[in-house]
Amino acid sequence: METNIALKADHIIKYFYEPQKFQVLKDVSFEVKKGEFLSLTGKSGSGKSTLLYVLSTMDTNYEGELFINGEKLTGQSQNNLAAFRNEHIGFVFQFHYLLPEFSALDNVMLPAMKLNKKSKQEIEDKAYKNLKLLGLEDQALKLASKLSGGQQQRVAIARALINDPSIIMGDEPTGNLDSKNTQVVFDIFKELAHERGQTIITVTHDDDFARNSDRIIDMSDGVIIKHH
Repeated sequence: METNIALKADHIIKYFYEPQKFQVLKDVSFEVKKGEFLSLTGKSGSGKSTLLYVLSTMDTNYEGELFINGEKLTGQSQNNLAAFRNEHIGFVFQFHYLLPEFSALDNVMLPAMKLNKKSKQEIEDKAYKNLKLLGLEDQALKLASKLSGGQQQRVAIARALINDPSIIMGDEPTGNLDSKNTQVVFDIFKELAHERGQTIITVTHDDDFARNSDRIIDMSDGVIIKHH
């Protein structure tokens, strides 16, 4: 596989079995280059969030193969996948899942503390740097529960970046944000992709957001209807 490919989905097929058997992904194949900012779009029920969940390695119940950075992840154990995710993938969800009783700084540090490859001091310095990148250094010691929605979402992005993941995956990362904060998040993603070579894959309903990313993969009824 070429070294400039960050992620490759090969003939991904996925069924739901409740309430009856239903094919939600129908033979989906595509590649994402390193440093590319990709938007996955499509109506509700098109399969885009299900696809993201498969790409994230959290859903292993599918047919076909998934490669990230040249490594085949299909068929690996849950423990291996959890370790791989923590090191290589940063997640930004519509709901930020911050721990409310921890400070912004502590929330950002958590995935790196778990990875346990750097000293606490190094991790703290990196966490401050990330908060600064997002214009939040002055909020670092505030409890997450005391921050505004826009601030919480930016803390979640700072946390997603803490282990320098090669891929950042977002599920409606601006779904709860006003247009000003949506623009902030968009600009950060663009910078991460184009300045740092990180790959961004986001599911979005926001047409402007999608249109301004590098590439759109539009889905309908479990298939890719167009790349543009």
